[in-house]
Amino acid sequence: MGRVAGKVALVTGAARGQGRSHAIRLAQEGADIIAVDLCAPVPGVAYEAATPEDLAQTAKEVEALDRRILIRQADTRDRAALTEAIDAGVAEFGKLDIVVANAGICIIAEWDDVTPDVWRDTIDINLTGTWNTAQLAAPHLISNGGGSMILTSSVAGLKGLPFLTPYVASKHGITGLTRALAHELAEHHIRVNSLHPTGVNTPMGTGAGVAAFGDALAAHPSLGALFANSLPVPITEPIDQSNAVLFLASDESRYVTALALTVDAGNSQY
Repeated sequence: MGRVAGKVALVTGAARGQGRSHAIRLAQEGADIIAVDLCAPVPGVAYEAATPEDLAQTAKEVEALDRRILIRQADTRDRAALTEAIDAGVAEFGKLDIVVANAGICIIAEWDDVTPDVWRDTIDINLTGTWNTAQLAAPHLISNGGGSMILTSSVAGLKGLPFLTPYVASKHGITGLTRALAHELAEHHIRVNSLHPTGVNTPMGTGAGVAAFGDALAAHPSLGALFANSLPVPITEPIDQSNAVLFLASDESRYVTALALTVDAGNSQY
């Protein structure tokens, strides 16, 4: 216990799924949380959106651990709203040590069915939203004397998964963004690493979130092997990813930076 005791963590996409899991895991180890989520639908996304009630539930679960949490509904594409959320959290808790840029969407479509709106929204939320989070949070880490940033990429940030062209482009962008920021921010004692999950048991990774793969793979069966995990598991749990986030957030990884950490059951090595 206490691996991030006394630290303050910003988590985006914190209303449910991986984001909620990250917030809870960090709180279990002593961190206070600034939790941000859009809590609204995005056109074209097949799975149900998180709600304000989901974000409130994250707060309840963190508070049950006797940790403090500040929640804000904010779109990571909206720099003014995101700035307000981060600044309010720092004003409330006094500092910022950890940034977990987790917010993102996934829309499945064959390349010729990707609309301009789907391309724009995926890039804007996944990549630009992550950039906004990192850029707006960094000054607080600098004034705090350093810290840790964890940017959520994907197996799709390391290899070209089919039927996900905007998602793959956005997640490869996050991988590159991590590597560049890690070097620029190193002089401020800020470590920047990316997390690369395979499928995760969340609304994005199950049910309606992945249903469109069925028709796509039926039409292009030779591509199915690209989605296979090497370890004999079909999907990971959010806690599997959160344990990696905790390691990267803690002082146990104090000399780890510019790392693409895979929690992917071997998927990215095909």
